[in-house]
Amino acid sequence: MISIYHQKINDVWYAAAMENDEVFATAFSPDEEEVLRHLLKNLPYNVPFQVTEKPRQFLAELLKTLEAIFDGKDVSLSSFKTAMDHLPSHTRTVLNCTSLIPVGYLTTYGAIAKVTGGSPRSVGRAEASNPFPLLIPCHRVVRSNFSIGGYGLGEKVKLQILQRENRRYEKTTTLRINDKALPLFPIKHLRKNRGKN
Repeated sequence: MISIYHQKINDVWYAAAMENDEVFATAFSPDEEEVLRHLLKNLPYNVPFQVTEKPRQFLAELLKTLEAIFDGKDVSLSSFKTAMDHLPSHTRTVLNCTSLIPVGYLTTYGAIAKVTGGSPRSVGRAEASNPFPLLIPCHRVVRSNFSIGGYGLGEKVKLQILQRENRRYEKTTTLRINDKALPLFPIKHLRKNRGKN
């Protein structure tokens, strides 16, 4: 059975759903009802769950990790396994690619589309349905003109997270994924105005 736990840490509610050591969903919001609504929306259909008052240590550590990512800190995610079997194949491919984007860098919907197949719009839809916000950093994916792009909690929140993650890197780099190159751009490339073109 999936266990759900949520906690307020420094004015932000963090929530996670786990079964054994697999993460089924994460969420964050300044509003308690909203964080639970986002979390429940992303659970697999017809799977039983329970809300727990006292989480296992692994679940509590996951919430602290979400807070650290929100605060722009470098954290290791190797101990967290995401449950994606219930997601469409293309969404899994996009999210797996997105999970490789390191702190301090961003890439574009179009660049991910070139690596994973599909169109920038299909990548955007996959990112929008990400059941693991922060844990899979969809906030590091922006439009091809380096404007901020959409985000579940709004462009302002996405921009704030990226600003906290800025490591002042200067050079663009490349990540090799399945013999294809995913360009990674320092956060300084981000356009500060939030226009659509």
